[in-house]
Amino acid sequence: MKNPNKLERALFEARPYVEYWERLQTLVKKLWEEATHEENFLQLLEEELQRADEPFRTDLRIFLQKFEHS
Repeated sequence: MKNPNKLERALFEARPYVEYWERLQTLVKKLWEEATHEENFLQLLEEELQRADEPFRTDLRIFLQKFEHS
């Protein structure tokens, strides 16, 4: 089950720390729509993390940390 409040809260908490905010927000929302459930979303995010280059990879890690702790 996906909780949209958790996604928005994690985006809000990550915003001050990320360099590429627009890119992160667009990607995360796209993956959220594609995902069938939260675990699938995390899997898709991990796959993007493996493909991403720095410094965007760090932005993804920051978001992931905020998401997992919210």
